[in-house]
Parts: sequence; structure tokens; C-alpha cells
Amino acid sequence: MCVVPDKLLRMELAGSSTSRPVMLAIAGDSAAGKTTLTQGLVDALGADRITSLCVDDYHRYDRQERKGYPFTALHPDCNYLQIMEQHLQLLATGQPVLKPVYDHDTGQLTRPVLIEPTEFVIVEGLLPLHTRLAQACFDITVYLDPPEHIRRDWKVKRDTSKRGYTPAQVLAELDKREPESEEFIRPQRSAADIVVRFGPIEGRQDPPDTPLSAELTLRPTIRHPDLSGVFRESDRRAMHLKLKRDEDGRPVEGLHVHGYVPREESRLLEKAIWAELDTESELPVTLGHIGDGTRSEPLAITQLLLLYHMLDSVR
Repeated sequence: MCVVPDKLLRMELAGSSTSRPVMLAIAGDSAAGKTTLTQGLVDALGADRITSLCVDDYHRYDRQERKGYPFTALHPDCNYLQIMEQHLQLLATGQPVLKPVYDHDTGQLTRPVLIEPTEFVIVEGLLPLHTRLAQACFDITVYLDPPEHIRRDWKVKRDTSKRGYTPAQVLAELDKREPESEEFIRPQRSAADIVVRFGPIEGRQDPPDTPLSAELTLRPTIRHPDLSGVFRESDRRAMHLKLKRDEDGRPVEGLHVHGYVPREESRLLEKAIWAELDTESELPVTLGHIGDGTRSEPLAITQLLLLYHMLDSVR
């Protein structure tokens, strides 16, 4: 019987007797919050321990060249996915790669850079979980799934402030990309161990400045920390943990942290997550920063849960 390449790779990584990096994938559509989530993890552990890279650098064409093709940067044909797969396999086994570079500010392909894996490797981008072989390279997989109206707002703000577009141009590009988002980006949700959704609480009419909540779908594909004790202690009005059905009907855990959760309440959950590691190191204090000097408790808890999985993988 022929063994498919992704299964061979999983067996090779599982049976490896040499040290290799812990691989974390963060997939999601453009402006879904991947870079913000990644940067918080890097800040928490330090750039000397984490290597981070974006697989959007594997675009085949620069921005000007793409205008002559019938697809956008979200389409697999617009990316060197086979090269991405090769590089992910090398990184997963602790080997360096010469990674291409796509400059999102100018839309140009520039000189490649040498990437040498450290203790942890975070790979974020549009298509890191598009193929089974790519999926097999990772120890932990995450998909960011914000409500579309939230993501569209984030993309308009980012691309107008940092990339020189007008709001009309950004919205037109979003409409153009929608079919490819539906066909290629969103299906990666099914390959994620953790699905993260930052957004308002459904059914509530909170003021526009209410901090976004986080809803985390925790699938049993990896071992999650036992948080039940935190929710047995008392009535947690701003945090909930419950069993629910995933989109495919399978049972999963759902962790919901409201945007207005009091700091003392979220602190209890953070301590419970950190205590599961049985580590003497201090709980990171740099989590939850969203770029304007404010702290998001739901973001901090999300980042801490990912840190837990990263550190737990090396025990």
C-alpha cells in the first residue's frame, strides 16, 4: 500500500530523534489579525526563541504583474505553493531556507532572506494550511475567522493608512477577492486545531467602542489545558466554557471571553492556563497589546493559550 507524502512526513517528524522546532501555523484572510497575534507571541518569548515568517512571500507575481491575470493573490496559482511546502518541511526538520520576500508596501518582489529556525517557528499567511503536506509540517494550527464586516473594516483602515489605497480601491479589491476567499482561504478553517473569532457578542447592541470579544473553538486534535476548574469556582458572566457542535457536527469546546471581562477575572483564567505548564517562569506581561497602547483581555488570553501549546510541545 502506498503511503501518501503527508503521512510519511508526520511519521518522520514523530519519530525524529533529533531536536526540531515547534511549528505553529496561523492562517486567515487578509487583515484577519494574523500579524497582531504573531507579534504578541514573539514579544512574549523573545525574537531569539521564535522565528516568524509570512508565506505570502511566496507570491509568483508582483502587484503590477498580477493586473494581467484573471486571479488575485489569494489563488494558489498566484503562489509558489510547492516551494512553500518544501521550505516548511525543511524548517520542520530544523534546516534553514532561503525565503523569497514580497514587499507589501511597494508590491514588489525583493531579495530573498536566509531563515534559520529557532526553538519555535510561527508561519502566518493566506495559505499555510492549503495542502495536506503543508498541514503535516505543523504541531499546532490556528485559523482566524473574524466576522466579514469586522475584517473589511480592518482591511480598509490598514490599507488606507499603510499601503496608500483609497477606501473605494480597498472595497473593490475585497469584492474581487471574495470568490477566492470562499474557495481557497475559508476551507482552511477545517484544518485548524483552534479557530479564533474576534468580534462583537451576537445578539447584543453594544456601543461601537465596546472591545471585541473572542470566541475560541478548541478541537480535540490537540490536548488543551483543563480550564474547567476556573469556571466551577463561581458564575463567570464575562467568560464561558462549554461543549458545542462544530460546523461538521462533531463535539468541541467553546471558550468565549467577552471584551468587557474584568481584569481580575481574566487574570484567573491566565493563571490557570499557565499553571498547567508547571513552569517556574513568570507569566508574560506583554500579551494583549493591539498597537495603540491599549490592552485587549480576549487577545491576551488567546495569545496565552497559543503560548501554552507551544511550550507544552517541547516538554
